[in-house]
Amino acid sequence: MTDPQQGGRAPTAPPQSFAALRHPGYRAYFAGSALAMMADSIEHVISYWIIFQKFHSPALGGFAMLSHWLPFLFFSVLSGALADRFDPRRLIQIGMALFMIASLGWGVLFLTGKLEMWHAAALLVIHGFAGVFWHPSAQLLITTSSERPISERGAPVRHARYLGLLFGPAVGGVFLLAFGPAYGLLLNALIYLRSYCGCGRRPTGRASGKARPGRCGRSRGSATSSPPSATSPESRTIVSMILLAGVTSFFVGNGYQPQMPEFAHDLGHGDPDLSYSMLLAADAAGALFAGFILESRGLLQAKPRTALLLAMLWCCAIGGFAASTSYALALAILFVVGFLELSFNAMAQTLVQLHAPAPIRGRVIGLYILSGLGMRAFSGVTVGIIGGLIGIHWSLALSAMALLAVIIGLFAFTLRRARPT
Repeated sequence: MTDPQQGGRAPTAPPQSFAALRHPGYRAYFAGSALAMMADSIEHVISYWIIFQKFHSPALGGFAMLSHWLPFLFFSVLSGALADRFDPRRLIQIGMALFMIASLGWGVLFLTGKLEMWHAAALLVIHGFAGVFWHPSAQLLITTSSERPISERGAPVRHARYLGLLFGPAVGGVFLLAFGPAYGLLLNALIYLRSYCGCGRRPTGRASGKARPGRCGRSRGSATSSPPSATSPESRTIVSMILLAGVTSFFVGNGYQPQMPEFAHDLGHGDPDLSYSMLLAADAAGALFAGFILESRGLLQAKPRTALLLAMLWCCAIGGFAASTSYALALAILFVVGFLELSFNAMAQTLVQLHAPAPIRGRVIGLYILSGLGMRAFSGVTVGIIGGLIGIHWSLALSAMALLAVIIGLFAFTLRRARPT
């Protein structure tokens, strides 16, 4: 049967739900990424709590953001270029090794009681550089390691990340209560070790000798090897999504997470119990729910204007959390925050991956990560350091309001550029 509205071609079959996860290689990659993200989240839960209890310094929480994200700002494109040239799995293994060093360092210092502020700063910097080796290489690996369309490959990356973020705070809280901070982080290093060893196996059936896009063996004379012009729709889409990722990360990002112990204290849950971990897990639960609903139902197709509208709603939800004085209400709002964050971030990431030219895809992804993750360093200033002066509730609320104004301007600019000429 053919469809006359499609020029006599056979109608396209509807996409399968979670199509990428039907591939065994992706399932292995999914499990390894989820474990690594869970270990990353466990380390944050325990280290942020101890930093708050020992130093009571919002400024140090702001430095945690700077040290975590500034390496992304300066080195993401370089990391992406390295992933274009070399095997991304080896770069991921370097990242996992640095993560293990950071967890072991925290554990030993907690165990000996010799933690000082400069120790904390150094370990936070090591953790930040570990992420630079990990994230661009993981994105490139999952988008170039199979013949499946890129639109099917974003799902396991996003779900693995938020699945780890969901279980990480809960497991981190259990480790903190059952083993204490020192032994909890020493156990956490073993989770990183599992991810390190898992990278030794190729996640898909790609032949090892096949040249990857971006290497010096790229095909010559191919029209698809040339990057799109600066005025093409593909370039405008990439630029708009990179700008969206950058401004959301600059003003808010995840700058409220290092301050979560103080938010928990102000909401009447200042003890290191499950209530504190639930605040960290609430937005991850919302994000995971969003991913399940959107991927299984095929809702909210990736469009720049849709991503911008979702980002506006996210700003409103962040402001609501900053103003909340009820623990139950704060949990509900954080769930909405996670739902909206996954929705617009996944949409922006998918659009960049779809339109990035294959020969330089690693560098384009590195640029997107530079904007989306590197600019989060400044949320340590807008939320953390300024929060030390005027209070974290006010700093987070004002940052969300300023971001909303910027996104409205970006939305108006996008609509103007989208009008037919």
